[in-house]
Amino acid sequence: MTATLIERLTATLRDVPDFPSPGILFKDITPVLADPALMRDLITAMVAPYLGAGVTHIVGVESRGFLFGMPMALQLGVPFAPARKPGKLPWYTDRESYDLEYRSDVLEMHTDAVGAGARVLVVDDVLATGGTAAATCRLIERLGGNVVGASVLVELGFLHGRVRLAGRDVHAVVTFQA
Repeated sequence: MTATLIERLTATLRDVPDFPSPGILFKDITPVLADPALMRDLITAMVAPYLGAGVTHIVGVESRGFLFGMPMALQLGVPFAPARKPGKLPWYTDRESYDLEYRSDVLEMHTDAVGAGARVLVVDDVLATGGTAAATCRLIERLGGNVVGASVLVELGFLHGRVRLAGRDVHAVVTFQA
């Protein structure tokens, strides 16, 4: 990862204090989405560590994981599957509950989203406490897939989300320690 890409990313991200609740410093990626050249470079950086890993599927976590996961799937030439909030998928689903730093939630995936033995890369925008990513990994494994790793745009290292993903490969374009 070049310092220039990290500098471009950190200069473009917007901090929003007290969103979605008091005490949370939200990393807003909306300005990043408005910069096509930066998005192209970030997607390349997010997929690069997994080019030779035999990834067969990408699962993007609702909703910002979709924005990065789909172009990564296209780049790898593999299927994309969404992990969504309850009630958003029209077919048979399985679900997994999890805790965030500010609430509890549930994710669902179609039961046929990943087949037995699939080698899955989990994609999201931010790794915070790791609850969402860990729940997604559990759900993929229950559906028969194997998690190759997790690729995120931003890691909030001070929240120690990697602890919940112990033993898994995690790649972040940039990590904030404070």
